[in-house]
Amino acid sequence: MKPKIWLSSPHMSGAEQTYIKEAFDSNWVAPLGPNVNGFESDLQSYLNEDRHVGALASGTSALHLSLIILGVSAGDEVICQSKTFSASANPIVYQGATPIFVDSERDTWNMCPEQLEIAIKDRIAKGKKPKAIIPVHLYGMPYKVDEINKIAKAYNIPIVEDSAESLGSHYKGQNCGTFGDLSILSFNGNKIITTSGGGAIVTRTSEQKEKAIFLATQARDNAPHYLHSHIGYNYRMSNIVAGIGRGQMTILDSHVSKRRSNHEFYINAFKHIDKITFLPEPEGYFSNRWLSCIQLDSYPTREGLRLALDKENIESRPLWKPMHQQPIFKDSPSYLNGVSDELFENGLCLPSGSNLSDIELDRVVSAINTYFASC
Repeated sequence: MKPKIWLSSPHMSGAEQTYIKEAFDSNWVAPLGPNVNGFESDLQSYLNEDRHVGALASGTSALHLSLIILGVSAGDEVICQSKTFSASANPIVYQGATPIFVDSERDTWNMCPEQLEIAIKDRIAKGKKPKAIIPVHLYGMPYKVDEINKIAKAYNIPIVEDSAESLGSHYKGQNCGTFGDLSILSFNGNKIITTSGGGAIVTRTSEQKEKAIFLATQARDNAPHYLHSHIGYNYRMSNIVAGIGRGQMTILDSHVSKRRSNHEFYINAFKHIDKITFLPEPEGYFSNRWLSCIQLDSYPTREGLRLALDKENIESRPLWKPMHQQPIFKDSPSYLNGVSDELFENGLCLPSGSNLSDIELDRVVSAINTYFASC
């Protein structure tokens, strides 16, 4: 069997071992230490805005803490982009709140401003003003920041910006991860940079960061014994994991460059296939192209191509199945226009890792060309 080509596998720099060794040599293996502080500082410098970063166990934990900081509780409603991974929505349920799903628009595949305002007006008319809005920069493409943020401001609803897939992307020169009242990052194994697992909360004030870290470390009060007056969580990143992150930060920009290069390679390779289209990058948008995604002309074409690639031991994946289609969220209110359903039916993610070799890219292209030649 031919070697496996993965969708998006971890890509180490080599510098990670240095930071990990320092953690072991100094016995800093707990969820605090020099690497944690250094990683947070590295991220703050990279984002290049007046923001505060707290390193956590996952992007999901960052979303959960963001909702807690905003006061979301049982009986509340939170608007969430439907076209996303389930981790964007699950923390809403952790708090006993109800997710309200909003469909996508075609320009970026992200939350539709028109549907968002329809949803807000309708929820207010029903006596339930949403407590927060969670838009997502899907596959690294920034959402319509100006439009979404303008609506949120008009109705005085805070934004929790899900930047799990968009570190290295920017909109009108400003980095993703800095547009929300609170924002989150992810360093899962398949992301632009990885700490194997891990994430971060990005806050606008030091007080918000301090509260997040307090809650993330079991909400232990300042006392000589273990005293707790709040419910806490085991959400802090360890010093060892943060060491991986510090090494990854040294090659973040090169990873973004390689993924964008992969995307351009695919565009040029498939110009002759009318059944394949790509998501263009609108003016003022800069996507890290975390995953290179294509749209096919139909579900049978998409599924046939996915199976053909699988036969060649090449991993591909349908675009995220919308949350309003998920069994667990079948009773959640949704405001739909059909865009995310169509994207799911016809969309496919191609191998996109920054460690893909030219030989592997050629294999992917060859397999796709062979499939369409046989159609």
